[in-house]
Amino acid sequence: MTLTHIPSEQRHHWWNEWLDSRQSFPATGNYDLTANAHGLLMVHNEDMVSPGEGFDSHQHENMEILTWVLEGTLEHTDSEGHSGLIRPGLIQRMSAGTGIRHTERNASSLTGRDKLRVVQMWIPPDTDGRVPSYDERDVRDELANGELVCVASGIPGRSGVNIGNRFAALHVARLETGQSITVPDAPFGHVFVADGSAVFEDIGNLAQGDAVRLTSTGGHRVTASTASEIMIWEMHATFA
Repeated sequence: MTLTHIPSEQRHHWWNEWLDSRQSFPATGNYDLTANAHGLLMVHNEDMVSPGEGFDSHQHENMEILTWVLEGTLEHTDSEGHSGLIRPGLIQRMSAGTGIRHTERNASSLTGRDKLRVVQMWIPPDTDGRVPSYDERDVRDELANGELVCVASGIPGRSGVNIGNRFAALHVARLETGQSITVPDAPFGHVFVADGSAVFEDIGNLAQGDAVRLTSTGGHRVTASTASEIMIWEMHATFA
């Protein structure tokens, strides 16, 4: 059983003229995503995208890609005919399967001032060669109760958008000061403070951008020190 605290400043940092990317697992450059993964989680980027900027059309294959907007609005289009605007409280899932092309941009105009801050996460499917698919769900009402909400899952019987891996689930909580949640017990876990600050049982204080990686444990209490948004991956398999 292990708990590893990853302070925000220890994340891999990559940037260019319009993108500032803080990466829990190095993703930009010549990195082995599988070797650096924790459980099934290969990519967990907190990206700041300048107004009007974004990623031009590019292809993915055999990957479950989840997008969670923290601030601003993301504009999405893909080669399967899906398009739309992703705002805070709406979870997006794109299953790349046999191949899909998509674009992602800050929906604010070139002259606007609205920043886009978004967390993008990648896990593998449990079976390659799936038909590409897309789904999204507004979970703002569920999050308003201050509880841990399963927003995406491939585990049978769970709520949220369906992901193509039966061994993983993503949970989110929006907490007021003093509210607490319990980390699910699982072989692998990843807890991320998307906003605010919190106290993690047996670790101590966590600031915005901090993460805790768990192996063969769970049940720890996370208590908000300030109004906070907490994201938790529960994973029952790994690449090994």
